[in-house]
Amino acid sequence: MKQKEWYMEYQINENRPGLLGEISSLLGMLRINILTINGVEHRRRGMLIKSVSDEAIMRLRYIMETMDVITLRKIREPKLRDRLAVRHGRYIERDEDEKKTFRFVRDELGLLVDFMAELFMKSGHRLIGIRGMPRVGKTESVVAASVCANKRWSFLSSTLLRQTIRSQLADDEMSEDHIYIIDGIVSTMRASERHQALISKMMRLPATKVVEHPDIFVRETEYSLDDFDYIIELRSDESEEITYDSIESGFSSFDIS
Repeated sequence: MKQKEWYMEYQINENRPGLLGEISSLLGMLRINILTINGVEHRRRGMLIKSVSDEAIMRLRYIMETMDVITLRKIREPKLRDRLAVRHGRYIERDEDEKKTFRFVRDELGLLVDFMAELFMKSGHRLIGIRGMPRVGKTESVVAASVCANKRWSFLSSTLLRQTIRSQLADDEMSEDHIYIIDGIVSTMRASERHQALISKMMRLPATKVVEHPDIFVRETEYSLDDFDYIIELRSDESEEITYDSIESGFSSFDIS
């Protein structure tokens, strides 16, 4: 039988010596293998485990629910956030109302790059928006995630080094394995009709597109935030406000982001 992966997380109520060993022994007796283990929040431990038997997982759930020293919180097929939590030791913050919105601060660029790389490795159409003030690391993170995902990337518009506005792409840039990076301000407020026609064409391509400043992009186009699969917010610190009040048709600080 094929082995199946699960994510298990428990709260430690009594952090006594030997607790992890007891749980590891329990898993061993049920012939469940531990793949990865890490603390994921204060007094919580997460594990990626593997078993050939769903019945063994059910027995594990029953036994752990009877233990006083821990509280079983999750046992399920692993989601992307579960895998990253075990890998990095913390959960990605997600908006409670807008479930597709994920928040990061600049100190968490490694986690952000890892998160985006996992998204980039999936095939097919995917539209990702990334919000953030100038010079916070938006474009650099997208490029680094593309490298981690072993994907080529193309700037359709950008202000990373100088203003880039493409009106056509080379044949080897037209690929479903490419990551296409769009600056929502440049493409909608600075660009020609030829560039906007290219954007419309690429939006129909079954590939991953990353739109910086998605709020401006939807304000100036026929797209809406509902069209985005993920929205990422990147701040210098948790208290920073992301605002576009200074955005006009002329020059602004976002021209040197």
